[in-house]
Amino acid sequence: QVQLVQSGGGLVQPGGSLRLSCVASGNIFRIFTMAWYRQAPGKQRELVADVDENDNTNYDDSVKDRFTISRDNDKNTVFLQMNSLKPEDTAVYYCDADILTRSSRRHHYWGHGAQVTVSS
Repeated sequence: QVQLVQSGGGLVQPGGSLRLSCVASGNIFRIFTMAWYRQAPGKQRELVADVDENDNTNYDDSVKDRFTISRDNDKNTVFLQMNSLKPEDTAVYYCDADILTRSSRRHHYWGHGAQVTVSS
């Protein structure tokens, strides 16, 4: 069993900041890429940012220079620091991790989602 537990999110004014965290636990042997996705009402889920085992990062153009993804491999945790937030960043944010379990099964696991609302 593997679980991804998210924390963070909430309501923030435009220009503000929020930090999301996601901890993976359970029958984990190795974690490959960790990522953040978001889904706004009426839209498809989209990739926000990802980070691989070597800390190489990738960002959607809409969040470059505003969001920072990072990971702590010792704690199986991925973070998303979101600065200069805009109303269009409003969405449910999900973490994702590509995990190889000790049972030699490789699978993508998802967090439960966290609402981020940017509004004055």
